[in-house]
Amino acid sequence: MASIQELQKIASQVRRDIIRQTHLASSGHPGGSLGCADFFTALYFEIMSHDKSFNMNGKNEDMFFLSNGHISPVWYSVLAHAGYFPKAELATFRKLDSRLQGHPATHEGLPGIRVASGSLGQGISVAIGAAMAKKMDGDDKLVYVLTGDGELQEGQIWESALFAPHNKVDNLIVTVDWNGQQIDGPTSEVMHLGDLPSKWAAFGWEVLQMEGNDMESVVNTLNHAKELTGKGKPIAIMMHTEMGYGVDFMQGTHKWHGKATNEEQTADALSQLEETLGDYPV
Repeated sequence: MASIQELQKIASQVRRDIIRQTHLASSGHPGGSLGCADFFTALYFEIMSHDKSFNMNGKNEDMFFLSNGHISPVWYSVLAHAGYFPKAELATFRKLDSRLQGHPATHEGLPGIRVASGSLGQGISVAIGAAMAKKMDGDDKLVYVLTGDGELQEGQIWESALFAPHNKVDNLIVTVDWNGQQIDGPTSEVMHLGDLPSKWAAFGWEVLQMEGNDMESVVNTLNHAKELTGKGKPIAIMMHTEMGYGVDFMQGTHKWHGKATNEEQTADALSQLEETLGDYPV
């Protein structure tokens, strides 16, 4: 088991990777990626049972699906540090013929990716299918999925939110990145989401809340969510994060949702983030 301090060090390196990937590509989505670094780090280095040798069907291991696929830089970094592919490959992010596409894809055969994502609203539905398949196969492992709060404006989200409790898909843990920002501005201005915990509870989910930029809260809440599985209800975690977390000029604004840093900004951002596992070569 990793300590909270060890996980925090990994998350710091992941944030450096996010800045460097998007800067090298001059494109990408650093804001939401930075906000979710603690969640991904905890998931892959503490919470999930998974195998870096990678089997597409995920039998006898936990599975993860990224619904808001535009935050691929954080996922790629964590997969690389978990041993799914060489860290040096992070330098190819968004490059022609790279396996590290701007949104996760499967046709390049990148280990760790089981479904193409980025067409928002679809990830929970896919995860439900995987969770139900596990039940049919007698596989007691869990299925995790991350979705964005702006993504909740997609109608398919709420179809899946109705379907899972009705069918007692209780081996499923959905986390909502509740940062209050989306590409066009604050969610409160684009389309107000209202009382999300009450909405998910009304649909029949077991609802938890956690501080997504506090590693201890992330680990404790995810472990608690695991304890609640198998009791007839799917689990929904409302994860409070700050977009751009870890870099002062990027925090709390939608302006870095899909914009890469220039040379000066990159240097500033990296000066705020501790290098703990070694930067990948460029």
